[in-house]
Amino acid sequence: MYSDDDPYLDRLRQTALAFPESAEVEAWGRPTFRAGKKIFAVFEGNDEHPYAVIVKPDPSDRDALLDDPRFYIPAYYGPSGWLALDFTAAEVDWDEVRELLDASYRQVALKRMLKQLDQTG
Repeated sequence: MYSDDDPYLDRLRQTALAFPESAEVEAWGRPTFRAGKKIFAVFEGNDEHPYAVIVKPDPSDRDALLDDPRFYIPAYYGPSGWLALDFTAAEVDWDEVRELLDASYRQVALKRMLKQLDQTG
C-alpha cells in the first residue's frame, strides 16, 4: 500500500521520528508513527488523495482545519476526530506539518515524553 520511495514519506519520517520515544510501525499496510504504543500519525494514500498524513488535531482547531480544502475526514479515523492533510493539494508547509504532529503527539504521549518534548523545545 506504500513504497519507501513515496514522495513526502522520508520528510514525514524525519519529522515524526524527532519526537521523544517515537517509533514507526507498519500497520494495515502503511507506516504509523507512535508515541510508545499509541498512534499519533499515519501515512495514508488512496485514489483520491495519493499522499497524506492523518493526525488528531487539537479539538479547538478541528473546525478551522476542515474549512481548509487541503484537509479531509479520513475513512475509519474520522469519526474519532482525526483529519488528513493532503500533501498533493498545495506545496507542503513542513512547519505546519510539525505543528499538526505536535498536537496529535501531545494527545497520546506519556507525561515523561511530554516533559522531554518541552525541555528540548
